[in-house]
Amino acid sequence: MDFRGKKYERGSNWSDPEVVELLQLWADESVQMELESCLRNQHVFNRIAEVLRDKGIHRTGDQCREKIKKMKLEYRRIKDNQKTVRGGRTWKFYEVMDRVLTNRPSISYGSLGGSVIAQQVLQGVPGVESGYHLHAFAPPPPPPGAFIFGHPPKAGELMEIKCEEVDSDDPCLTPDPPPEMLYPIGSGDEPEADRPLGLEREGSVGGGREDGLLEASISPSGFSEQNAACSSGTGGSGAAGDVGRPAARCPSSLGAAPRLRKRRKAGRGRESLDEALVRFLSSQRAAEERFLALEECRLQREAEAEQRRARLEQRRAELERQHELRMFGVFAGLVSALRPGGAPTCAAGAPVPEPEPEGSPRPLCASRYLSRRGNRIRGHDGILQEGYALYHADKHDEDENPHGIINFGVSENKLCFDLLSKRLTQSDMFQIDAPLLRYPDWKGHPFLREEVASFLSCYCTAPSPLSPDNVVVMNGCGSLFSCLAAVLCDHEDAILIPTPFYGVITEDVRLYSGVRMVHAHLDCQPRYSGDRPFQLTVEKLEKALEEARLEGINVRALILVNPHNPLGDIYSPSEMKEFLEFAKRHELHSIVDEVYMLSVFDDSVSFHSVLSFSKLPDPQRTHVLWGLSKDFSASGIRVGTLYSENREVVEALEKLASFHGVPGPTQHQVARLLSDRDWIDRVYLQANRTRLKTAHQYIVSELKALNVPFLNRPAGLYIWVDFRKYLREETFEEELTLWRQFLNNKVLVSCGKAFHCSTPGWFRIVFADKTHRLQLGMQRLRRTLEELDQGTVLEDSKAKPGTSGGRTKLAQSELRKRQSCPGSEVSLGRDADDDVQVSLQSGPPASGLDSLIGVLWQQIRTSDWLEKNTPESFAQENPEVFEVFSKLVERPKE
Repeated sequence: MDFRGKKYERGSNWSDPEVVELLQLWADESVQMELESCLRNQHVFNRIAEVLRDKGIHRTGDQCREKIKKMKLEYRRIKDNQKTVRGGRTWKFYEVMDRVLTNRPSISYGSLGGSVIAQQVLQGVPGVESGYHLHAFAPPPPPPGAFIFGHPPKAGELMEIKCEEVDSDDPCLTPDPPPEMLYPIGSGDEPEADRPLGLEREGSVGGGREDGLLEASISPSGFSEQNAACSSGTGGSGAAGDVGRPAARCPSSLGAAPRLRKRRKAGRGRESLDEALVRFLSSQRAAEERFLALEECRLQREAEAEQRRARLEQRRAELERQHELRMFGVFAGLVSALRPGGAPTCAAGAPVPEPEPEGSPRPLCASRYLSRRGNRIRGHDGILQEGYALYHADKHDEDENPHGIINFGVSENKLCFDLLSKRLTQSDMFQIDAPLLRYPDWKGHPFLREEVASFLSCYCTAPSPLSPDNVVVMNGCGSLFSCLAAVLCDHEDAILIPTPFYGVITEDVRLYSGVRMVHAHLDCQPRYSGDRPFQLTVEKLEKALEEARLEGINVRALILVNPHNPLGDIYSPSEMKEFLEFAKRHELHSIVDEVYMLSVFDDSVSFHSVLSFSKLPDPQRTHVLWGLSKDFSASGIRVGTLYSENREVVEALEKLASFHGVPGPTQHQVARLLSDRDWIDRVYLQANRTRLKTAHQYIVSELKALNVPFLNRPAGLYIWVDFRKYLREETFEEELTLWRQFLNNKVLVSCGKAFHCSTPGWFRIVFADKTHRLQLGMQRLRRTLEELDQGTVLEDSKAKPGTSGGRTKLAQSELRKRQSCPGSEVSLGRDADDDVQVSLQSGPPASGLDSLIGVLWQQIRTSDWLEKNTPESFAQENPEVFEVFSKLVERPKE
């Protein structure tokens, strides 16, 4: 069975009247000209089908085409045999096909043009009807001014299609036609030339016919005059009134001579051999012309493709040259900065965007299309964003991409998607009212702010109910950080924050409003006994604030993250009060991020929100943030909330909230979710804490097996891990190298540089994921560390002693025998014969352009780069670039 659709239906069950109608339309001279003049003639058969449909014959254009094709094949089979089978009958429509195909016009499509012929043929007239009768077919005349396929058939004309008896012993392939199959085409009084298809009237030759019916006998016909004469009609044995009697086969060419003369007299005779040869040569010449035209088109397309390739190659070379010029421009700017009063410039003569004090943006030339702020945003390049982009380009999937990247870098809770999706798909969550589709109160719908205030009052154990008027709702805590920085600080003001911290906060407060970050660096090595690694104290905050003010930086706010990201620390109420008192003394706004307050999975540890304090040191400058992203496994819903007692701050945030609004249906779902306390307490929070604890224990056991130090903390979705022993040198360049080696093994983790950690080698591993992904990710991480160990041994064996190409045994001993920080879960032992003391204390990295240039010169002097890359050798290899560099160096200072 053919399932390809109605387009390919064959429709082989054609009745004889239907075939006659099809042949009469197809045999028209205008239709034949159309078929000969076009390469794709499906539209011709579609119009034939339309005319047949008007006559009550429901056939498609493909069915008409296939029927004509089958009849032509049958015609060719009989004609190639040059004779009929003894005792059988020839095909009843053979002579009609023979006359049509023999007299088909030879037309050059290129000379006529399909558009001209298309306007002259197949002009079907709607409403033309036809009827079939038992004895005759007489179509009614068309309306005035209309015609179908050239000239309309003349009334009264008759056409008879009958079979011719032949002597053969083989069975007949087609049944005998009934005597009633006579089709009137014209009257008997009409001249021979007016009859269609060149059919002569019977009775004029071989006995005549009194009833005016034309008897068309079918016999094989070739190209010789003898075959042409024999195939043009019946013999002379026909008698009047014998309508259904088969005619006798023409015995010789003499019996067919009268009919042949009549056919030639009517203008329907067979063309001569010379005319056929001329037509063949004409068609061959037309085919050659078409072939030459196609060949010219092909050559033209190849030439155009070659031109495109040349342009692309030229563009690639130009981009490479621009890249080289840009890199040399950056280097020239650094060299010129060594001179007193020098300022770094790029190759285009524009100033290099000022580096951010806390980041490492790309050294791009300033674009003349962007503002200074636009160039600064364009030049910013964060490590977290780079890893996130790589992960999205190659996500791990069990079925579609099993070798993709496992994501241990993005702090996203993937353990309770099933619980949350089940709750969010219940019937009470779906509501689309008119207020939800209109512009809301920009700081959030009143019903949502009421639920947020009630929720925070309950789970933060506030001493008194919180006011909904003090709640602001935006699309995520990142938007709240950006808006707070804009309303609390002016351009180039600063916010104080301890490091390490969640690095995206820098982009939230820096990119939009131009507010800088002042870091209070925390040390991994405790200074006093009883302290924990990376412990925050008021003394460290005081020191960082004093240094910033000495540099002329105006610090306006302090950011505190509790529970901490990435350390996982939970600050006690006494510690938080000390920090808030410090902020009050210096008139700093305290922005407290408590987005992980419900992600504490150890029952022995309790979290205390600042909203639970009966009295805040400075309530007008204390602002608390919380959102659904972490605690409710809903980072894609993008709902963040802020609570502040300061009405001026709330009103200022309301003006910016219109740019960071939450859709009305989403606000309805969040309100319903927060109001379902029974589901939150009995279902979600219990399951979330249990799953977090299980996943945390698995990662802890794996890290212990790897003998890797880490901080064991009972909150958050991550573990702060110490991979310093796998660094060649204690530098952030080596840390990035290790980070990329993890990525090469398809596991994404977050390096300490992204969190502005002062000590290289610390990484954050997110464990809030399914067990099978945790297992696969830890296998890849283990394989990376094993490859590093094997590569270290191999490189040490090849390196020369005292060179920088590999690690010496002393350096390897120093790196391998480090002790972990006190308070960590895993402690590495030391050999008795190892007397090397390794200091884990590391201060904040030097900032500024001078320190960058100093590091660059130190690296150049300690290597043989200057010996191999002299100005003379470079000038010979790259004269154009050296010329630009020389002009930049020799340019007079302003």
